[in-house]
Amino acid sequence: MPLSRRLTLAAALLPGLAAAQEYPARAPRLLIGFPPGSAADVAARVIMPPLGQALGQSIIVENRPGAGSNIATEQAARAAPDGYTLFLGSVANTINASLQRDLPFDFARDLAPVAPLVSIPNLLVVHPSVPANNVAELIALARAGQLFFGSSGIGTAPHLSGELFNLMAGARMTHVPYPGSAQAVTDLLAGRVGVMFSPASTVIQHIRTGRLRGLASTGATRTAAAPELPTMIEAGLAGFLSSVWFGLMAPAATPAPIITRLAEAVRVALNTGETRAQLTAQGFDVLEGGPAEMARLIAEETTKWARVVEASGARNN
Repeated sequence: MPLSRRLTLAAALLPGLAAAQEYPARAPRLLIGFPPGSAADVAARVIMPPLGQALGQSIIVENRPGAGSNIATEQAARAAPDGYTLFLGSVANTINASLQRDLPFDFARDLAPVAPLVSIPNLLVVHPSVPANNVAELIALARAGQLFFGSSGIGTAPHLSGELFNLMAGARMTHVPYPGSAQAVTDLLAGRVGVMFSPASTVIQHIRTGRLRGLASTGATRTAAAPELPTMIEAGLAGFLSSVWFGLMAPAATPAPIITRLAEAVRVALNTGETRAQLTAQGFDVLEGGPAEMARLIAEETTKWARVVEASGARNN
């Protein structure tokens, strides 16, 4: 490469490199599209302290629930691309991309992938009053159309998991959306709804105490959080896979050196023994990788859920 071109490229990179060297000069904030007590909130509260330690600054966690995380997503997409506003991206964002036609942002275009964080399977749980001890018995009941299933909101993975169940099992459960997983579980515990596909972190303690009955998990393999539960595939619904995952995002046009700095800090934070132990105790699996792996996850999940949304008829017009 000619010297003049190398000098030109170096000059173009200097502002970004300087920004990365100074970053972070103050506390970044992380926007979460779900309320306190949700799986997103639980994951963030475990991961952000060691991430902040790796960065040398505390990270301020802000819950901005609503519209299946779209409110927080739009705020993050419109924020200054300086690394001081971060976003907890989730499977909900890849679902919303096909579920809703009029979003005021493009998730894949307006936010930059930093790194995948964690995933957690949904657990199929029922209130003890529901006379089903396994998936086959639940299918028989659900085909009669007399069951209500709760979710953490329209377009979330728990919602689409229920729709996928209806589609694959020929069931007719009625969907009841809530602002978040915690609120849905509250009504499930009270028997106001009978069924839920819930992140394991939100319901595992209630399964252990007998307040809810676990029937299956939605991962490809049994989850360490509840190894006694069969997968949906083992229970007879071949191809049934859904999980809740979270990853770190930043506004598009955030300088590449800052993205790299954040991704390295994520790697350090997730590989501390204490952090992994806390996440495992909550039912989370730690994901690996940086921006490329996060971008690939988003692309694959967007394609997958677009097919489910189309087949289920759940699209909002």
